[in-house]
Amino acid sequence: MMNRKDFIRTSSILAAASFIGKSQASSLFTQPIRVGVIGVNGMGWSDLNALLKQQGVICTALCDVDENILNKRVKELQERNIKVASYVDYKKMLSSSDVDALIIGTPDHWHCLQMIDAVKAGKHVYIEKPIGNSIQECQLMLAAAKKSNAVVQVGQWQRSQQHFKDAIDFVHSGKLGKIRLVKAWSYLGWKNSIPIQPDEPIPAGVHYMDWLGPATKRPFNINHFHFNFRWFWDYAGGLMTDWGVHMLDYALLGMKVSDPKSIMASGGKFAFPDDAGETPDTMTAVYEFDNFNIQWEHAKGIDLGPYSRNHGVAFIGNNGTLVLNRNGWEVIPEKGRMEAVALRPSVDNGLEKHMANFVDAIRQKNPQLLHAPLEAGAHIAIFSQMGNIAYRTGQKLYWDKEKQRFNDEKANKYLASVYHNGYKYPKV
Repeated sequence: MMNRKDFIRTSSILAAASFIGKSQASSLFTQPIRVGVIGVNGMGWSDLNALLKQQGVICTALCDVDENILNKRVKELQERNIKVASYVDYKKMLSSSDVDALIIGTPDHWHCLQMIDAVKAGKHVYIEKPIGNSIQECQLMLAAAKKSNAVVQVGQWQRSQQHFKDAIDFVHSGKLGKIRLVKAWSYLGWKNSIPIQPDEPIPAGVHYMDWLGPATKRPFNINHFHFNFRWFWDYAGGLMTDWGVHMLDYALLGMKVSDPKSIMASGGKFAFPDDAGETPDTMTAVYEFDNFNIQWEHAKGIDLGPYSRNHGVAFIGNNGTLVLNRNGWEVIPEKGRMEAVALRPSVDNGLEKHMANFVDAIRQKNPQLLHAPLEAGAHIAIFSQMGNIAYRTGQKLYWDKEKQRFNDEKANKYLASVYHNGYKYPKV
């Protein structure tokens, strides 16, 4: 894994280089980029549709372990005159010479194995965030990518939006004065309780053991399947890794920092204590740095987050506070200390710009062009995992950036996911 000081320097350069101007892909176009997708139910499908809007990109293959979803998507593409091969086994798709690049839109617990297999097979990869379901997985993914010639873009598409860049430039201008606290948050008002459901027979067309993969073997339960996998530790990290990687990423970019001195977190299932989910529906994490803190908070079932926004990041300075989210940014002044900045709204489609950037990097064979390279995705995924580990241990933790370990052995037990069902961590 790259040295954290090197990462910060690289991350800052990449953030600045994210907006280098108009795409050069059209002038470099020589042949179509043939794309396959693993996991086509949710974001994998959204990602594909954004990618297909780019010049010279065609879809040649879809893969999903739920044949019901797979057949539905194949049919939808056929209605658009797009004919694709379909697979249940992603490794068979990786062996296809008709696939140049992959979108990985599977649950988090599959990301590591599939991404490493993909780059070993010589494919370029667009991988959904968070890139891994543990700190060790992220480190292995970095090592595998470093040994390959693959272009790997992470699905943190805010990094391709102009208003995010403009907001961070303002933070770096110093006009806010000394920043002593950064808040980042996600409030999911639409996400209500998950009713407890009984285990049931595996639905027809679902290759359930292939869905479980390295996760703990257990009977099929609809609550663990498709979208709701996010709320169970075997497959994901709840809102901390689902939304935290987006907002905390910009907290770090704004403050030009990497590793925290300490991490502590508290929360629980305060809104829906008796529902089926495992991850906390309410949580606060505090990351300590020199002379300031970064605070994360999330809550399900309510929308009224800080500054009346359901998600965002706020840089709180002595002169004023800059509030930023996907809709835009503004500056709220401390009385008499600076001028207000009225809301600067978003002006572009972040996901589509992110895909254009991915195509540019592939065409030019230059990963340095990427707005969200794997190094950035790994760093913020690890940072978010730190918050979850502090929550799960109930301890204030100290991170040794040289050893890449905590000071607490109870916490270090969470560094790696435990693999089951004959799966092992890949050798890189």
